[in-house]
Amino acid sequence: MKKNYKLQDLDCANCAAKMEAAIKKLDGVNDAKVSFMTQRLTIDADDEKFEAIVDEAAKICKKIEPDCVIVR
Repeated sequence: MKKNYKLQDLDCANCAAKMEAAIKKLDGVNDAKVSFMTQRLTIDADDEKFEAIVDEAAKICKKIEPDCVIVR
């Protein structure tokens, strides 16, 4: 399954790169892209684990940039 999400309050291109790298390492993730320019997150992951992966991605985003929120 592949879905796109809007990122709210992503203020740093370096932080976006860190988020992308961390999300790609999650179990079940096939690919992830974080675009600072468009403020978008794209996750391609296993269907059965998808919601759990998005929850973990949200935690990663909060840890790297506390004001950043994934808009679902």
